[in-house]
Amino acid sequence: MQPGKVCLLLLDIGNTHTHVGLADAQRVCRRADLPTAGWFDGTAVEGLRAFVGRSSVSTAALCSVVPKATPQVRRAVTRLWRIRPFELTATTLRGLTLDYPRPETLGADRLANALAARHRFGAPVIVVDFGTAVTFDVVDRRGCYIGGVIAPGIAALADYLHCRTARLPRIALRYTRAVLGRSTVQAMRVGVVRGYCALVRGLLVDLKQSIHTRHVPVVATGGYAVWLARHVPEITAVVPGLTLEGLRLAWTATHSVT
Repeated sequence: MQPGKVCLLLLDIGNTHTHVGLADAQRVCRRADLPTAGWFDGTAVEGLRAFVGRSSVSTAALCSVVPKATPQVRRAVTRLWRIRPFELTATTLRGLTLDYPRPETLGADRLANALAARHRFGAPVIVVDFGTAVTFDVVDRRGCYIGGVIAPGIAALADYLHCRTARLPRIALRYTRAVLGRSTVQAMRVGVVRGYCALVRGLLVDLKQSIHTRHVPVVATGGYAVWLARHVPEITAVVPGLTLEGLRLAWTATHSVT
């Protein structure tokens, strides 16, 4: 960060990880991941301090899908830098119209994703966020957020088979060209990995039909985005830092930046 520039601390609090970033008025310059559980034992605070280092934080913004962690993060930011972070919600969102029955129930990360995708790729656009859960979010040709889909994440699906059965092992997630499993592990990989890709592809077909277009950018983000995009040809772009970029845009839309 250059002296005199805005130094914006970004925090996207997810179920497994808190994605953190440092941004100026134009872009996210640096990012990293911290375990969200660390906000309850103090380790995330030290991780955040180390991530920021000598950067002079002048403001902060957060979005969260973990209500119990949100006050911990807010207190940490206030204590370390004496600032109160901006929090993205359906009420504070600017730059994106919501056509949704109960917008207050929407996850703030989904709002950030939709805002960033709309800004970067135009409208209509579909976002797929491969996190602990996988979320699909749709912005229609008017530029309005109109809804989406929530399904289990691929790791959660694999863990469920192991944890809820007596004999199925925990498997490493690997794509297999086989469509017929010739061992227990291979059968699980067909079901979990190939089956998961088929789920994603099928939902994307349905979502495109719902907005009456076959030609729409599909933007992937989240921990498994790069890997799964290789096997889901409907995905047209992968943007690993999409949520943080949306959070930066949301902050920028509500603040005067010099």
